[in-house]
Amino acid sequence: MFTSCSHLVFRDSDPPRRVHPTLAGYMLEALRSRLRLSLDARLATSKSQRHGHLINGLAKSARRSTRPRCLRRPLSNPDVYRQPSPGSPPKMTPFPNPSKRRKSHPHPYLSGNFAPVHKTVPLTPCKYTGTIPEELIGGEYVRNGGNPVSNEDLGRDAHWFDGDGMLSGVAFTRTVDGVQPEFVNQYVLTDVFLSTTTSKHLRTPILPSIATLVNPLSSLYNIILLVFRTIFLVILSRLPGSVQAIKKISVANTGILFHDGRGLATCESGPPMRVSLPGLETIGWYNGKRAEGELGGEEGSGFGGVGLLGFMKEWTTAHPRVDPRTGELVLFHSTFAPPYVHYSIIPATHLPAVSTTPLDRPTRLLNAPIPGISSAKMMHDFGVSFNHTVIMDLPLSLDPLNLVKNKAVVAYDPASKSRFGVFPRHSPEQIRWFETKACCIFHTANTWDDQVNNKDSGRVETININMLTSRLTSASLVFSAGDVAAPQPISLDGTEEEDQCRLYYYQFRMDDPDQNRINYQFALSAIPFEFPSVHERQGMGWVKYVYGCSTSEGSFGAALGRAVKIDCLVKFDTETLIKRGKKDPTVQDITGCVDTRTVQEIVDSNVEDDPISVFRLPPGWYTQEPRFVSRRNGQNEDDGWLLTYVFDESQLDSNGDCRPDAVSELWIIDARDMNTVVARIHLTQRVTYGLHGNFFSEDQIKSQRPVETIRGIKEMDETKQGSLWLAVRDWIERFLG
Repeated sequence: MFTSCSHLVFRDSDPPRRVHPTLAGYMLEALRSRLRLSLDARLATSKSQRHGHLINGLAKSARRSTRPRCLRRPLSNPDVYRQPSPGSPPKMTPFPNPSKRRKSHPHPYLSGNFAPVHKTVPLTPCKYTGTIPEELIGGEYVRNGGNPVSNEDLGRDAHWFDGDGMLSGVAFTRTVDGVQPEFVNQYVLTDVFLSTTTSKHLRTPILPSIATLVNPLSSLYNIILLVFRTIFLVILSRLPGSVQAIKKISVANTGILFHDGRGLATCESGPPMRVSLPGLETIGWYNGKRAEGELGGEEGSGFGGVGLLGFMKEWTTAHPRVDPRTGELVLFHSTFAPPYVHYSIIPATHLPAVSTTPLDRPTRLLNAPIPGISSAKMMHDFGVSFNHTVIMDLPLSLDPLNLVKNKAVVAYDPASKSRFGVFPRHSPEQIRWFETKACCIFHTANTWDDQVNNKDSGRVETININMLTSRLTSASLVFSAGDVAAPQPISLDGTEEEDQCRLYYYQFRMDDPDQNRINYQFALSAIPFEFPSVHERQGMGWVKYVYGCSTSEGSFGAALGRAVKIDCLVKFDTETLIKRGKKDPTVQDITGCVDTRTVQEIVDSNVEDDPISVFRLPPGWYTQEPRFVSRRNGQNEDDGWLLTYVFDESQLDSNGDCRPDAVSELWIIDARDMNTVVARIHLTQRVTYGLHGNFFSEDQIKSQRPVETIRGIKEMDETKQGSLWLAVRDWIERFLG
């Protein structure tokens, strides 16, 4: 049991590694022209003082941390790491007032409630109104999202998908009297985060912004400089004088899930990072066999294996899928080198959180190549049914070689095709490719098989694979989320679709091995729809309801200078809508749409048994991705609740910045009527508009694997600051900013 780890200690990082002098010299020579530029004026020593306050504040607050019981241990060794803990706002918010240092055009994803929060708190009791459902007691809702710790330069390129991962959770702690909700938030202590917080002079994040990579106006020279800056900072982190070596570049800022006794924070630029529940402390990188800091576990190489390019095969999708029947974790790894995509299946070997969950014979598959992909792609999600996997090879490239083609690193080609690769779960070599019109898909809602019994062979055969997705007709969201003007599409053949993002249905025919045909492909509704989710214990099979986000203020491809804000939650009866679409001859392939009503028309509708239900927030309130939690012994699939963070923007000042006392709430909404807010948890501070979350049950939290060490922030050793090398190193870091 996780709660028994009284022996827990805090782990030192590996010592900095030496870098071959030839490589270091080459890097210095490559940057020599930039080193001639004097940037001392904008790199004043006050930045060094401010970062010193941040580290000192974290270290001091760690000494008075109220960690969960299994994490409490006297810190007798001053050189051990300390997990960041609560601190007073002045120490945790050392940065200047953003309104004094912003562009004339404020970046929509660095302002308002998108602006980062720098105050972290341990489990802190919250007030609430209403009735907290019994099914939530003992569990925890956690949401992940980007929250850049280095945020001084508000005029820099920035993107919604950038930023250091921050987990924000509400634990429904069981008490003698019932339940006490407690709010907690912590940074995910990745290599990049730890290196940033212990580097005195960084004004901008270590990694280049996605906005720079997608911007068609970014010059080759500028991109190369930023890439070299990142490489040089990574090398510098491995030299003497560094506190944390950067071994993996993931910021773990996208999703969070539970598998086989581990809570895992995800991002596709690296492997998952294990975190503890409910305190959200960072444990260590997970390689598919064990996580750093765990007691016991399997040894040997995991994701990536060995070899020069092995590190790229550690890059794992931010949306792994956990099979609710077998406990298997299914995921893929997208890289820059052939065969471009690898595939892994991790069996569940730990005592399952739900004792009734059956475990099939464990079958492990690591880094199996997926054939048929010809270039590097921005591949964010995929589909997984109980028996098959669907890989999406879409015309959205993420390829450094684009630079030599005079294209942005991230580029969308509307003249190309979208390809869907379908294969049996454990046999990627049997992949079949289905082609259709170009589109972008960042999230799938559910994938399931249609199966029949073959009377001749007596075997069960799959005749169709069905998949529900949030389908975009362009890549405009990728650009607008970075405040970048999207390239104007060139007219192709007069059949272009309007810019939209809709819940979309595909059916791939599997019973004819000689023909790869898409039987159906159409939108279920005309309203904007993203961040889809389903009843997780019924996912990978047929489900009736899909939940997600919509907006009454435009589309998810927001206009330049505006951020995507969600003011509506939606529930779709997909069974009814799919049946209508198949029967209606006017619903054409690709461009067809079953229900053409707007959000307002649906809200105003009095149709009995309407297949679309909309929960619209009060004016000025905005929400985030909802997660469904089922009622125990519920009678219907939608018998349960939606959990989501909400924010009232009347708390913004005249400049559009959040007031210091701004707070968010966690709403618990009845999923049956999509109208009743059964409880409101009043948080102690605000939660930024982020990405993906999850609910972890009491059984899952209790079943976590035992832990030996956790990550934390180490103070700089001030006694070693006098050497010539450290003075040179300090100057280089000050210059790179």
